[in-house]
Amino acid sequence: MEQGRTGDERPLAEPMPTLDVDHTDPGYRSWLKEAVRKVQADSNRSADTHLLRFPLPEHWGIDLYLKDESTHPTGSLKHRLARSLFLYGLCNGWIRPDRPVIEASSGSTAVSEAYFAKLVGVPFIAVMPRTTSAEKCRLIEFHGGQCHFVDDSRTMYEEAAALAARTGGHYMDQFTYAERATDWRGNNNIAESIYRQMELERYPCPTWIVATAGTGGTSATLARYVHYMQHDTRICVADPENSCFFEGWTTNDPDATSDCGSRIEGIGRPRMEPSFVPGAIDRMMKVPDAASVAAVRALEATIGRKAGGSTGTGLWSALKIVAEMVAEGRRGSVVTLLCDPGDRYLDKYYSDQWLAEQGLDVTPYLAAINTLLTSTAPEA
Repeated sequence: MEQGRTGDERPLAEPMPTLDVDHTDPGYRSWLKEAVRKVQADSNRSADTHLLRFPLPEHWGIDLYLKDESTHPTGSLKHRLARSLFLYGLCNGWIRPDRPVIEASSGSTAVSEAYFAKLVGVPFIAVMPRTTSAEKCRLIEFHGGQCHFVDDSRTMYEEAAALAARTGGHYMDQFTYAERATDWRGNNNIAESIYRQMELERYPCPTWIVATAGTGGTSATLARYVHYMQHDTRICVADPENSCFFEGWTTNDPDATSDCGSRIEGIGRPRMEPSFVPGAIDRMMKVPDAASVAAVRALEATIGRKAGGSTGTGLWSALKIVAEMVAEGRRGSVVTLLCDPGDRYLDKYYSDQWLAEQGLDVTPYLAAINTLLTSTAPEA
């Protein structure tokens, strides 16, 4: 179930800053300069993330890589997003001294935003589903944030906005601002980093880059950078069950919805998010949740690294693309993302009890991966 289409992003009004703040006040301007310095200094202290090779049979002539975003200070791809959102909010005058920053998040973004909130000295509150993993909640609190739970993930947006109104804080709204807060033309974004690291590989320009979508900001950054730099790379977005992105993309419906939340934390949404830019990407795949879990378990067996479920969703789609390329006799490289570490999900994707409770059987998908990796001529 894959097809191409063109879509448009939906423009939204910018939030107005609170009117009781004097932006010419020397004390505020001094605080703002120091806050921006601290966030930029964090970037300078952080080395680039690694590009790992996933072993494939040499005679295929295909190389598969995972961009390991789990090595960021807060342990996930969302560290890049949180840094961009904080700089965006600070420079727009939306984040202010002693006022809380509030975010609607299923976990990893909230962990990273809690880190940056602590760095600049403002309170942080994460509005999140009650089903969010216990480890993510612990990490949010470790970085000084608070967890505010909702029973229905579809109500996170409204609750976060209402909480910001009640406290006089700023609702960060990653789902709206992810695609515009990141400088997609360069400035060490994830796309520029991938191409720089690929320069000395045998296929330096990837045939495909596979991403997953929570806000949609990463896929937008990757796709825009590819078009801007005039690369021939294609962008594929892998979507889990209980997410509307695939349906909205295939039917060109900006109002597509899903009636329940995604089991793969951090990706998949019940509505078409403003930061998801469907017209920029080339392909989408719908991935069964059991396949996502099977892929992260296969990843651990292959390279000894545990990863979260969103990594599995992308890896499953990347392996399907590899199989297609082998079947068609094409050579080249494929890149996907290792989004966050698996130790945040030991009670979920690495728990057979959780799989049984969810009615997920990973056995046929593990067998399919094994067949692919041991076959001399896999079928797409």
